[in-house]
Amino acid sequence: MTRVFDSELAELKELLLYMGGLVESMIHLSIKSLVEREESVGKEVYGKENEVNKLQIEIDDRCLKLIALNQPAGTDLRFITSAMKINSELERMGDQAINIADASKELLKFSQLKRLIDIPLMADISKTMVKDCLDAFVRADAELARSVLVRDNKVDGLKDQIFRELLTYMLSETKHIPVALELILISRHLERIGDHATNIAEDVIFMVEGQDVRHYQKDVR
Repeated sequence: MTRVFDSELAELKELLLYMGGLVESMIHLSIKSLVEREESVGKEVYGKENEVNKLQIEIDDRCLKLIALNQPAGTDLRFITSAMKINSELERMGDQAINIADASKELLKFSQLKRLIDIPLMADISKTMVKDCLDAFVRADAELARSVLVRDNKVDGLKDQIFRELLTYMLSETKHIPVALELILISRHLERIGDHATNIAEDVIFMVEGQDVRHYQKDVR
């Protein structure tokens, strides 16, 4: 392949990293809005969504042109097809952050039920999963990608823990049900972000090793 092609691949990496940074920021701001009960912070998430959506279109367009004009094979083809999948996963993460911002806004109508501990922890783990799966992609680091798969179990465990705790609140008094349900939904949105990061990590392993681990995760965790 030509130097121009290599340069275009490098630009593609940078765009994906930039998009990933926006998504990390959206997750951070949506949880900050929840914890600090600040609607103005949540509004920042909506502004970033527009940029993420525009990037998704641009990245898909670049990938298709790279394939059409250069007819790559082997590792280069796996890289570009993985980039297209990652692009889609990042956009979906942005959607989940929007859902969290929406729920945080809804919760402002109610008194705070409890001090939030596990949900911010879930968010922190999810953000590091997003960062590390993208770093693994750029560095072609299958081992880092595998570490993301392991952390998905932690996110799932926290979601179950949050559900059990909030269920006790709902059973104790019916007035707690609306708030508890919104918090349960937020935990599910965070779980989905973890799932999307896991999907990216699986794509990285395939890109680097040519091994499809989607249905064999017990072997890599």
